[in-house]
Amino acid sequence: MPHHRITFSDMDPLATMERVVGESERVVHGVGPDQLDSPTLCTEWTVRDIINHITGGAMYFAMVAEQGSVPDEVMEKLLGAGDNLGDDYKGAFDEAARRFRAAFRQPGVLEKTVKLPFGEVPAAMAVNIGIFDVSTHTCDIAEATGQQMPDMELLETALEVGRQIIPSGARGTGAFGPETPCPEDAPADKRILAFAGREI
Repeated sequence: MPHHRITFSDMDPLATMERVVGESERVVHGVGPDQLDSPTLCTEWTVRDIINHITGGAMYFAMVAEQGSVPDEVMEKLLGAGDNLGDDYKGAFDEAARRFRAAFRQPGVLEKTVKLPFGEVPAAMAVNIGIFDVSTHTCDIAEATGQQMPDMELLETALEVGRQIIPSGARGTGAFGPETPCPEDAPADKRILAFAGREI
């Protein structure tokens, strides 16, 4: 059966990112407190670590959209070793998602140039990076906590985005290792994890 997806050229990045954030909220709310210390396929991180990462990432991208750039010390807290969750991981993620949505609903936001850790890029590219990164990490959390990812069309799109934005030379430098083997007819959540270098 062919894989159904929204093609990269036809994709509305903001609408797609809204769906990604919605799926992330669903999965984060499906995590029980007793699962936060569970290991994940992103081997250096527990479930809590990944929720912390996507919460900080959502807040970071919101601030970038609002202000164009984020001070280094704030970026380090949000994307580095800071605790972005406190005692309420669901509430912290919900607040970051709310601010992200508000920031990217600003008129003309995709026409902005924003400063990311590796340089200045169009805001549309920043959204595409978020689509792939957050989709992948949401699959990490779901896999580690026994949850399902029903929106396969969204994951097909996120995988296509990943293939467009991640050059092979960027592999092995951080969150994404070399692509691992995965059958072509595997579900999209398995293929996106394999593309990101997870051993599935």
